[in-house]
Amino acid sequence: MNNLFVHYFNFLVDYSPRVISAILIALIGMWGIKIFSKVAERIMIKREIEPTLIQFILDILVWGVRILLFVTVISRLGIETSSFVAILGAIGLAVGMSLQGSLSNFAGGMLIIMFKPFKVGDNIEAQGETGKVMEIHIFTTKILTAQNQFIYIPNGALSNGKIKNFSQKTTRRSDLIVRTNYSSDLKVVKSQLEAIVKGHTKVLKSPAPEVTVNELTETTVNFAVRVWVKNADLAAVNSDILEQSKGIVKL
Repeated sequence: MNNLFVHYFNFLVDYSPRVISAILIALIGMWGIKIFSKVAERIMIKREIEPTLIQFILDILVWGVRILLFVTVISRLGIETSSFVAILGAIGLAVGMSLQGSLSNFAGGMLIIMFKPFKVGDNIEAQGETGKVMEIHIFTTKILTAQNQFIYIPNGALSNGKIKNFSQKTTRRSDLIVRTNYSSDLKVVKSQLEAIVKGHTKVLKSPAPEVTVNELTETTVNFAVRVWVKNADLAAVNSDILEQSKGIVKL
């Protein structure tokens, strides 16, 4: 027993410097990664790299440095990195096959960065959700809805689906339907609707607003009111036109 105790005691004495140094390397490395991330972000911001690309590059760099730190720590503990890399490769292959969806999301993120269908700050509609793009990560895109809710959409589905980007152009056309009955004088109603849209200060003069008969139903005549506005004014203009139209239509 004494010999066994001495053997293990000597082993601990010999091996403890490696453990302590590995722990120090891990702690210093984690601190260094935070500093590295902040410095890299500042450099990219100073060089005016697009915010979308900044976040994506940071994610890749940080994970790459973390893997390098992990390999350094285990090598310091005396574990053979060559055999470990082989084991890691086999595990990576198995994980990759089981996480095909995640790889699809990664590829989708790359496509979004390369072709830029949208960027951080844009208002988009995709996968049945509408909101402002807050962050684009490796696997998901984070948007903020008008109800102040965060939605995380997988990049794979996002890159393969239909995307409406409301921010690439500074103006939008508003399409409204105003209904009246058959007893109304259509020329008078059309004239009054034209006066409303032309008199609105936030309706753009060019392209010119349009008021046309859109549809004849069994009980109503539907007018299509098409006006061009700035993106920020869309909701307010729609509300004003519908409110002012209330006094001239009969149902």
